[in-house]
Amino acid sequence: MSTAAIAPIGSADLARSLQRAERRRKQMAVALTLPLLVFLLLTFLVPIGALLKRAVENPEVADVLVHTGQALAKWDRQSAPPAPAFAALAQDLGALPESAQAGTLARRLNSEVAGARSLVMGTYRALPLAPAGESLTPEQVREKLLAVDPRWSETKYWQAIAKNASRWTPDYLLASVDHRRSAAGDIEPMPADQAVFGKILLRTFHISAVVTLCCLLLAYPLAYWLSTLSARHANVLMILVLVPFWTSILVRVAAWIVLLQREGLVNTALMGIGLTSEPIALLFNRTGVVIAMVHILLPFMILPLYSVMKSVPPTYLRAAVSLGSAPLAAFFRVYVPQTYPGIGAGALLVFILCIGYYVTPALLGGADDQMLSYYIAQYTNVEVNWGMACALGAVLLAATLVLYAVYRRIVKSELSLG
Repeated sequence: MSTAAIAPIGSADLARSLQRAERRRKQMAVALTLPLLVFLLLTFLVPIGALLKRAVENPEVADVLVHTGQALAKWDRQSAPPAPAFAALAQDLGALPESAQAGTLARRLNSEVAGARSLVMGTYRALPLAPAGESLTPEQVREKLLAVDPRWSETKYWQAIAKNASRWTPDYLLASVDHRRSAAGDIEPMPADQAVFGKILLRTFHISAVVTLCCLLLAYPLAYWLSTLSARHANVLMILVLVPFWTSILVRVAAWIVLLQREGLVNTALMGIGLTSEPIALLFNRTGVVIAMVHILLPFMILPLYSVMKSVPPTYLRAAVSLGSAPLAAFFRVYVPQTYPGIGAGALLVFILCIGYYVTPALLGGADDQMLSYYIAQYTNVEVNWGMACALGAVLLAATLVLYAVYRRIVKSELSLG
């Protein structure tokens, strides 16, 4: 009787012990991965969130011309702006503590309407419009502003202020896909002479696809050869494949500039063996960009292919040949389908790296060979238009996510068919 009474109690204690042990194991796993999660949050997710936020943020006008935006809230954007808007503009510009803020405002409005920079800065320097202690009516302020610069009678400058009076705007994202908001606030396509980012995005995809295809054609036979070698020889040759990782991209690009110039080694060799009678233009064009990018990104294609090929048993190919298949047919029908995961992973990795490339096209390409990342750097470093730079970055991020989603869908469909 005592044994029967003790057994359930012992089983319950054992279950509780197992639960405590499992709970401690999970807590330990969370504690070990928590630093990595925090690191990814701070260095990856937070910057991406800030990028997406800045792509729709428009603080330059909304934070400075607060009263002007309120005065223009009910304006139809077609007739002449009301007199209180002139008074509000003079009040907002006069309240600026330093000229740097006026310069930021002027630069932002000038990106909307040419000439707005000189208009805003000239008006800012002319303030105040009346001696201290003297008050002016809105109509008097309007007359004085028109006397300072008659361009304040033109509605296009007021339309730019009214359109950007909100702190949040879709203008940057619309511009990144060749659309814009009209003066009335309607979304419309960009004029043909201003619609450039669609072509740049297609050019980026085209160059990335060419580089990915070239990498695949070069990496597949090399990875296959490495997979057939013994482990000792394969490891030695794999070190040679990994050597480019130990060299700066700038150094490799500089080396290609030396090799591809008109009197460089490549042209000298081609003329020496009689293939060409004069130097070929290999620099500052699409050819030089593709050659250098293929060289830089080739290891990213070799490594996934090699890892998959090492897992394919060589007996499959020999069995197909022994059953009567031709060696070439057996290779393409038996061996190649088993390497599709490596092909997909390598192609996706190379393509995604390509669409974000900046240094190589900037140094080796011409004006028609620059990719989207070049213009992101241009808006960041030269034009100091962070909103537009972040919007273009968001386009690249969206393209990357779409490519990854397509890749995952293809892999899942292949697995379900298999």
